Amino acid sequence: MQAYMDSATIDAASESVLTSLDPYGQLLKMLFPRALNIVIYDRNGTLLWNAGGCESESLQQLIEDEVANNLMSHTEAGLVNERYRQGMLHGIDGDHAYVFPLLDATYHLTGMVVITCAERTGQNGRAQDSTYALLRPALEVLSRELINQSSMELLQRDLQARDGDLALIMGDGSSAEQHSADDFNSLLQDCIDHLECPLGAVLIPDKNIAIYRTAEDVSPGTGAEVLNRTHRHLLALVQVQRHTVVLNKSIASGPMANLPYKILVCPIHYGSHNSTSTVAGILAVFKDADHEDFTLREIRIVELVARRISQILQISYDTSTGLLTRPALEKRATTVLAESQRNQTHHMVYIDIDRLHVLNETFGMHIGDEVITRVGEVIRSALKPSTAAARISGDRFALFLPNSSVEVAKQYAEQLCAAVSRIEYRVDDKQVEASASFGVAPVQATEHPLSHALASAEAACKAAKDRGRGRVEVYQDADHSIVRRVEDVSLIGAIREALEQDRFRMDAQPIVELGTNTGKQHFELLIRMLTPSGELIPPTKFLTAAERYQLAPAIDRWVINYVLELISAAAPRLLSVGARFAINISGQSVGDDEFRAYLEDRLRTYALSPSLLSFEVTETAAVSNIVRAETLIRRLRKLGHEVALDDFGRGLSSLTYLKSLPVNCVKIDGELIRDVTHNPRSQAMVSAVVQLARAMKLATTAECIESKEIYQAIADLGVDYAQGFAIGRPRPLELTLNELLGVTAATRRIFGNYLQAG
Repeated sequence: MQAYMDSATIDAASESVLTSLDPYGQLLKMLFPRALNIVIYDRNGTLLWNAGGCESESLQQLIEDEVANNLMSHTEAGLVNERYRQGMLHGIDGDHAYVFPLLDATYHLTGMVVITCAERTGQNGRAQDSTYALLRPALEVLSRELINQSSMELLQRDLQARDGDLALIMGDGSSAEQHSADDFNSLLQDCIDHLECPLGAVLIPDKNIAIYRTAEDVSPGTGAEVLNRTHRHLLALVQVQRHTVVLNKSIASGPMANLPYKILVCPIHYGSHNSTSTVAGILAVFKDADHEDFTLREIRIVELVARRISQILQISYDTSTGLLTRPALEKRATTVLAESQRNQTHHMVYIDIDRLHVLNETFGMHIGDEVITRVGEVIRSALKPSTAAARISGDRFALFLPNSSVEVAKQYAEQLCAAVSRIEYRVDDKQVEASASFGVAPVQATEHPLSHALASAEAACKAAKDRGRGRVEVYQDADHSIVRRVEDVSLIGAIREALEQDRFRMDAQPIVELGTNTGKQHFELLIRMLTPSGELIPPTKFLTAAERYQLAPAIDRWVINYVLELISAAAPRLLSVGARFAINISGQSVGDDEFRAYLEDRLRTYALSPSLLSFEVTETAAVSNIVRAETLIRRLRKLGHEVALDDFGRGLSSLTYLKSLPVNCVKIDGELIRDVTHNPRSQAMVSAVVQLARAMKLATTAECIESKEIYQAIADLGVDYAQGFAIGRPRPLELTLNELLGVTAATRRIFGNYLQAG
């Protein structure tokens, strides 16, 4: 007779049990040779061993009934009824069945043995007693074996549970540096699955992280409803307590009253986990109210998971702004790119705070840090669920916009740009003005798509700075300003060397008065840079580089010093010939309060007659910083100097801003003058400017007079002054001064000959 078990219902562990119980079954067979069938069950009524090849439905029903009966129903005053210990005799399918319970030292059921035999006439309780006495030693040994196996099973389950705990806490063995906030989803799901909880949540408000996960048999809508009801209360509770909170009992009142859950809530800290560290958020897991309470093991597991989330926060997020770090951004973007479809487009946005170094120098580094934090808050508050943003260096940020068109990306950047410009911050009653430049670039299918896109977006951001700051530019492969930027980088060192070694030259270009010959000697001063070998570098080339890299104010200071020193020695004689020299002021200097103070100091130090010097400010520079431009112009007018608004008519708001700027003269933009002879619109615009200037009692000067026809046309339109190659080309200032002071007749011929010919 062999042991038998249905192979469809057993696994490897059951096979082991089957083999280990075989000697006990055989011993019982030897002690009770007339047995038809011997069956061994565990305490739950599960079949462990069967000898006889038969397991009837009646026998199975008998076992289920016996297991269903509470052991205490067979006890009196805590003592086990001996009749129950000695087994029971039942009739099954015409046979007798002896049912012997197997008990441990505390009288708990550990298993059950059923022996069937043919029914004999006259069998009674005495026969049952004798059968128990015969089998008792074997039954006691079998009971101890089942106890040992049960202990081993519990130990194995405990070890498996601990292995699961360790796997949950350690994850897949990856280092924390490789994780980002996206991993909170899988980490939370693993946590509730491991603890067999129906619901869990991670809430970190200032990171805009609010995720929840449910078990497979729980509706996501149920999870959302529970969290909407409880999240504020749980956050407040943990922020006050600052440690793990266990709610194993139902709350009678308040927003969490009568919840059908037991709740375990752990704080997620910034930095080290102690009573003084900041609570960033919570990790909460929920159990059904009718399940057992949270155990110490489960509490410890959830606390360790919360600590792991905290570590991910530290590595993946910048502490000052709450945005992602650059590695975390790249990881998230790489994941999206790997999963995206071929027809999907993505964009990168590069952000650079404007003139942060000025804020640091003016107000201190702590104010600069505060502005960085404020800009980070603006970016974080505007984030969409799919958008990722990072602080990639000191004052620079990057955003990854998945599945977005260039129009959407540009509009998003423009909204952020406007929001940054609205930042209000005051230091000692002084308004701190903040702005940022934005660059947008597509993520293209290259070998290193993210690096390439970020570099392209940075180039577009630099172009935005060149074109006035506080604006958005979109990268284009054919953008000539990007090509020029490469050239400008190579010029920066040369400009600094030229400033140190005085390798600049000032040229003077004559400006003549139309219609009369008063003998006034007016010139515009133009700067040239020299190479170490003496070759000229035109201003159109090096001035753009100087402005891009904030060197224009230094060049303006060099010009002021050079011109004042050069003409101061001959000031009386220059006055006698009616000389006047116009100095250009760059847009960067217009917006620099320190330059204004420097200029006033230099003018007072040399104390030259105001009629010797006038100044020119481009319309673009004035309009881009209207308040500072107006202040500078008024200060120069108060000192007696005339000021001209250069390139007038180039901007769309020329007429609007002219009434705010107290200038003496407007210099009409050369693009209007060049085609005034054949373009009726240009003629109409020049005529309108002349009429407006006369109404406001302002003089007008036409630039780019390159032919006699243009000269005559602007004279007919009523322009007051003219300047251009047809009148006189720029010449070194020293040569012009020598001619003015030494050979006055020659200097008159510079103008007189042309006027007579005109």
